[in-house]
Amino acid sequence: MRKITFLLSLFAFIINFESKSQIKIAKLQYNGGGDWYANKTALPNLISFCNENLLTDIAKEEANVEVGSPEIFNYPYVYMTGHGNVVFTDYEAENLRTYLTSGGFLHIDDNYGMDKFVRLEMKKVFPELDFVELPFDHSIYHQKYRFDNGLPKVHEHDGKRPQGFGIIYKGRLVCFYSYESDLGNGWEDQHIHNDPEEIRQQALKAGANIISYAFTHFE
Repeated sequence: MRKITFLLSLFAFIINFESKSQIKIAKLQYNGGGDWYANKTALPNLISFCNENLLTDIAKEEANVEVGSPEIFNYPYVYMTGHGNVVFTDYEAENLRTYLTSGGFLHIDDNYGMDKFVRLEMKKVFPELDFVELPFDHSIYHQKYRFDNGLPKVHEHDGKRPQGFGIIYKGRLVCFYSYESDLGNGWEDQHIHNDPEEIRQQALKAGANIISYAFTHFE
């Protein structure tokens, strides 16, 4: 039933996207104590950038959606961020898997400290699959904006290069994981992190590419 509901929602989303009607994206609310609510200004700024530069018509404020909620099937793109612990119940993992295998898209954006938790929990969702690093010629890096060297580096933490990982189910990228990049911080209001405008623009363009990919690769 949930899959049928999602397919109906997806059909409505496709019609809305093609007719420029307003759609909505969501931030993932998870358990475990991690700050899922981090980067409060990030998605509104990304939405504004996409509406202006991609000519989308996304609602200005994102929704918050729980991992196990049937409401997740209403959103073509779900954003997950934070710094700490993440825990999915078996039911939540099943719900998230159904969402992703039915056409949904999850963007996990490590805000520093999520890596060991999110990898473990996503194994509950796809026990048969692993994250793989996406090559620089992957189309997610080549939507409206070209990123020939993959993700931009927004904030430095451990001296590691930014990496984009994916979970690929039956040939489709269903989950994109931005690691050691801190895209969400780059999307935030400038005064929060005092990032140079050039860096913020690179982060917003990379985010717009991810949105564009999610909106056009649902099969």
